Formats: sequence, structure tokens, C-alpha cells
Amino acid sequence: MIWDWSFAAAILPELLRATLVTLQATLYASLTALIFGFVLALLRRSGIRLIRWPTAAFIEVVRSTPLLLQLYFIFFVLPQYGLSLSPILAGTLGLGIHYATYISEVYRAGIEDVPTGQWEAAKVLNLTMPRTWSSIIVPQVITRIVPSLGNYVVQMFKATAILEAITLVELLGEANVIGAQSFRYLEPFTLVGLIFLALSYPAALGLRYLERKLHVRH
Repeated sequence: MIWDWSFAAAILPELLRATLVTLQATLYASLTALIFGFVLALLRRSGIRLIRWPTAAFIEVVRSTPLLLQLYFIFFVLPQYGLSLSPILAGTLGLGIHYATYISEVYRAGIEDVPTGQWEAAKVLNLTMPRTWSSIIVPQVITRIVPSLGNYVVQMFKATAILEAITLVELLGEANVIGAQSFRYLEPFTLVGLIFLALSYPAALGLRYLERKLHVRH
């Protein structure tokens, strides 16, 4: 099959529109993962066993099972129990929860990396726990973990391709639709690869630069 430039130009607008769906899914999944991951990290550090142990078990179960299986469960199984979600909501929820379990460990490592003296100094100053976290702990944790969090966001961007399995017509899903209708797969799949590369590679370079800057600052 020979590359057809006119066909590639004709389908490019459709793929770019699908790219917006991919970016939307990435944004929602990232926000879910960043927020829920922080909650999991705090629960995992709880001094109450009835909170700490179930949280640890949940994290291990999610990390030990395939993302695709989790997406199928959310999109196909939950409706049988009265909870029906749209493809975009089910996909972003599945991605967000899955990566939250990994991100929670990043948060936990960052928190544990804060010197004990910082906690003790907060107690000496009679700072409340919310003030301790907001003014002392969180700023130090963020500078340590931003590059790692960014890497997971890039991974989520690339993982959105799997959402086609639950009928979400994102970038790869649109390429499949175009291929099925035209019987030409070379151009749509090649363009999808180039779009992913054009978005994820600069992001990866930016994260490396940020990591070097933060390392120098420390």
C-alpha cells in the first residue's frame, strides 16, 4: 500500500478532533489520580490499622490486576448493579483510580523524605496540623515529586488508547473507524503515532529539564 497524501490531509482534521477527546480524558484522569492518590497516601500512613490495612489491600489489588479488566468492570459490570457511566466518565475514572495507586506511593515516599526535624520544628512553633501540612510539608513534598507525577501524567496520556475498548472514540478509536470505513490503515495509524509523539516527547523533555532544575535547587 502506497502512502496517499491527499487521504492523509483529508482525515487529519478528524484525528485532531479526536485528539481533543484524548486530551480531555487525560486531564480528567490526571486530576482524579493526583487527588485520589494523595488521599490514599494519607490513609496508608494512618495510625489506625482498620484504615491503613484496607487501604494497602486496595492499592495492591488495583496494581496487581490489568487496567483493561478494571475498565471492563466499571463500564460493563457496574451497570448491572444500577450504576451506568458514559464512556468518557468510565474511562477517566478507571484510568484515574488505576494510576492513583501508583501516585500514592510517590506521595508517600515524598512525605517520608521530609526530615523529621521539620515536623519537630512545627510542633515547637505550635503550628496546627493543617498549617504544618500547607506551609511546611506540602511545599517540600511537591518539589521532590513533581517530575515523577509528570511522568505518570504522560503515561496516562498514552494509556488513553486503551479506552477504545469501552467504546470511547478517542484518537486511536477514530483511526480505527477511519480504517474500517476506508479500508486504509496506513495513513490513520501513522498519523496517530505522529500525534502521540508530537505531544508526549516534548512533555518528556520538559520533565527532564524540570527534574534537573529541581535537583540543582536542592
